[in-house]
Amino acid sequence: MFTEEGIEHVWATNHIGSVLLTQLLLDPLRQSSQGRVITIASKGLMAMPFLQVYLKNPEFRDMEFGVATAYYQSKIAQIMYTYWLAEKLKETKVTVNCIRVPNVRVDISKYSNLPRFLRFLYSLKMKFTMPPEEMAKTYTYLATSDEVSHITGKYFDEKNSWVNSSKYSTDSENIEQVMRLTIDFIDLKKIT
Repeated sequence: MFTEEGIEHVWATNHIGSVLLTQLLLDPLRQSSQGRVITIASKGLMAMPFLQVYLKNPEFRDMEFGVATAYYQSKIAQIMYTYWLAEKLKETKVTVNCIRVPNVRVDISKYSNLPRFLRFLYSLKMKFTMPPEEMAKTYTYLATSDEVSHITGKYFDEKNSWVNSSKYSTDSENIEQVMRLTIDFIDLKKIT
């Protein structure tokens, strides 16, 4: 499925849209006493250590589309965007960090149309999820804590600890390639 602008939904929502929103907010963030940008990735990327952004086909236009692959590709792109933007803004008061979000409990009662089997599977999965209130503590920590007010370009887990992302995602040439691709989707030429 594609947006009105013709961009594949997962890529548009999880990567292009957040980059565009951040671009639109950069001037006020720079003018604030201490702006903070927080991007969101997924702990599920740990199960895909060799995943890369499909530079020639990030929207799966001429290959089989898989929701999980599209989702995780967009999340690795967000990590790479975090590193790129942190570097671009290193001489400002704006920090840019990413959160590696694990499985967070969802109120399944909102999805009454789910088949019984999926409800059962989710009830099993819920034993290994964290409550949203717990996950919110990491968001709050990165958004407000003085402890991280000068830390930028880092990847945090749900315990407020720095973690490493894949070798691919930290390679400066790979980051530049992903950001050139992103720039092709939206005009980011003013980010410096």
